[in-house]
Amino acid sequence: MNDMSAVIVAKSDQWNADDFTAGPRIFTIEDVSIRPGTEQPVQIKLAGSDKVFRPCKTVSRILVAAWGADANVYRGRSLELYTDPGVTWGGMKVGGIRISRMSDITAPLVIALQEKKGSRKMTTVQPLKVEAAQGLTLDDARLMLESAEDMAALEKAWKRRDMAPFREELAETLAFRKTQLTPVVDDAGEGFVA
Repeated sequence: MNDMSAVIVAKSDQWNADDFTAGPRIFTIEDVSIRPGTEQPVQIKLAGSDKVFRPCKTVSRILVAAWGADANVYRGRSLELYTDPGVTWGGMKVGGIRISRMSDITAPLVIALQEKKGSRKMTTVQPLKVEAAQGLTLDDARLMLESAEDMAALEKAWKRRDMAPFREELAETLAFRKTQLTPVVDDAGEGFVA
């Protein structure tokens, strides 16, 4: 096949609706940063991409409805993005990025979202089944945290991409290991107290 999709990609540091004209794509979230008060306050780093996804308010509402308000839990989760040609801006149909499927939901998510002032549209997001990452198991991940020799090694292990699916379950292990690696100082500031 002589594929034209590579030559029609918009030049940008972010994903745009035009990037999905060839069809939907599945991504795993690496990180989320939030800058309230800016035009595009949410920036999502997607695994395997040098572009970020900056969801509009509608898509941000879907994320919160499905996964909750704590964006830290989004790391390691996956979603399928597509172009919805019916999205309007300034009264014109211009198309926009929407979510069709999400991991970590057990049933279809049906949500009423504002389409335009005074009217809502029902939107359905389907569950996305994602195969577990090959290689690292929960036991391996736990052992990696428990055997970290210092705080730097612990942080490096925690930030590994293949650790993402286990972060929620291993949060207590991380917290406990942090306490083990943090020196206890006596009241006079005299070093370790046994």
